[in-house]
Amino acid sequence: MPNSRRDFIKKTAGAAAATMIAGQGFSAASYNRIIGSNDRVRVGVVGFSDRFRSSHVPPFMKFYKEMNFDMVAVSDLWKKRREEGVAFLKEKMQHDITGCRNNDELYSQKNIDAVFISTADFQHALLAKEAVLAGCDVYCEKPFAETMEDNRDALKAIKASDRIVQIGSQRRSGANYKAAAEFIQSGKFGNITMVELTWNVNQPGRWRRPDLVAQCREEDLDWKRYLLNRPYEDFDPRKYLEYRLFWPYSSGMPGQWMSHQIDTVHWFSKLSHPRSVVANGGIYMWKDGRRNWDTTTAVFDYGPANDPTSGFQVIFSSRMHNGDENPAEIYYSNGGELNLITNKVTPTGGLTKNAAAAMHMQPNLLPELNLSEVSEKVVASANTGGDVLTTNHIHNWMECIRSRKQPNAPVEAGYSHSIANIMTNAAVHTGYKATFDEATQEVMVNGKVFKY
Repeated sequence: MPNSRRDFIKKTAGAAAATMIAGQGFSAASYNRIIGSNDRVRVGVVGFSDRFRSSHVPPFMKFYKEMNFDMVAVSDLWKKRREEGVAFLKEKMQHDITGCRNNDELYSQKNIDAVFISTADFQHALLAKEAVLAGCDVYCEKPFAETMEDNRDALKAIKASDRIVQIGSQRRSGANYKAAAEFIQSGKFGNITMVELTWNVNQPGRWRRPDLVAQCREEDLDWKRYLLNRPYEDFDPRKYLEYRLFWPYSSGMPGQWMSHQIDTVHWFSKLSHPRSVVANGGIYMWKDGRRNWDTTTAVFDYGPANDPTSGFQVIFSSRMHNGDENPAEIYYSNGGELNLITNKVTPTGGLTKNAAAAMHMQPNLLPELNLSEVSEKVVASANTGGDVLTTNHIHNWMECIRSRKQPNAPVEAGYSHSIANIMTNAAVHTGYKATFDEATQEVMVNGKVFKY
């Protein structure tokens, strides 16, 4: 074939491919990263954390061979954890692992298809945005974002991409939670009138790492890169390793615990955020230099923005000085309750015959029902089935990377729980009621945008 004819065919084919790619919303870079049905998915680790080691690795190891996934690199700012991550994953995967000092090094390899992100709370949204811009699918731990600026920027970047992003709200992969969602959304439960969420522990060492803090030196990590867009502070190993205790690196209880539970409220009710939040609490027990409260009660008003006469209340309470870590989620209607500790629907507290008769009304009592009767394979609860939920959730993410379908907890779920989280934090830090401006997507306090 003459060179001119060969070149013409090449250019024509290339132009046709480019037209097809652009028409389907793919960039040239993302097109080059499309994974074939049999291609190996190469996974990187952003942050070699305890959460990753104990909760992400076991599910991954359960499925990676049959699904043709592999872990190839770990990025961590701290030399100690980076070296531990390389050694740990090398033993698990039985091949060499690349250790990266930062994410620039990680993504410059050009061979990373997906990442686990399990870093400090305030970094999640920013690092998820960075990952999708590098063409990677993402499993991102919650809370998704701690400020609305980060929340909006990450949502925009992810929605503009063709990447699969699973937020680590693993309740969305639990059969009992799916059954609860189906029951409530079917109308059989009646209108939600109130939700009680609690999460209590008695653990002086919760989120404290004194032995590890003693080993952490500034010369062994990149402190400025760790801070990202937060105001500069001098190096403090506690803020690096015990970040959950220190705003603005974490909101503490709202981001760590409430974000899990409030996500089910959004899921079940199909509402994307509260209308308002008030909060009270303080540091009553653990006088250890922390900034975030050890006792919190937040009260939410949920309902349609255009109808203040309808809706329901949600109460979240948490304490760190008395409790057995037995999180509770109880949904109430006029006819009874749906209890996600026992996984039962009951008429408890419903409108009885005698109470209704006095007002010439009909009684309203829900039937006794096990959620296992609505859905098979129901785990006992989030308390005893946490490993099952996370295993299901990571498996769902891996399946969606293959199918390119949306995962159980897409970025919108993270965006919504972050609004509730940020509203709570605004109420905590100002003492005023926090609301949400739908038009500007800003959290408001006293008519002003909340800025941390």
